[in-house]
Amino acid sequence: MRHGKVHRKFNRTAEHRKAMFMNLSQALITHEQIVTTLPKAKDLRPVVEKLVTLARRGDLHARRQAIAELRDISVVKKLFDVLAPRYKGRPGGYTRIIKAGFRHGDNTAVAVIEFVDRDVDAKGAADRARTEAAEAAAA
Repeated sequence: MRHGKVHRKFNRTAEHRKAMFMNLSQALITHEQIVTTLPKAKDLRPVVEKLVTLARRGDLHARRQAIAELRDISVVKKLFDVLAPRYKGRPGGYTRIIKAGFRHGDNTAVAVIEFVDRDVDAKGAADRARTEAAEAAAA
């Protein structure tokens, strides 16, 4: 019986699931908006909201816990320096999920998960910086 088992398995091992949500969390924090399947977005929401709540605490132990979860210092820096002050007065509900139709290949439900009051320029900023650096190096 599956009493009390609330999360989906996504046909993955526990380690694979944990890595998948770590990667999705990193992408969401970096770009502040990502497109993924609806079930993944629904299961990603509590992971990211717990990280933002952790960042709102702002102490060293919280930062180390976030580093252990995300494994990327630059993402944790953005989480603590940009997102935590933005949501300091908000008592939860940092993300929203918007249904975005169905994927062409396999007809699965697709959703956009994004931060509430997100920075519109954050999406693709790393890609723009990388291409500008490559163009500057070539010139």
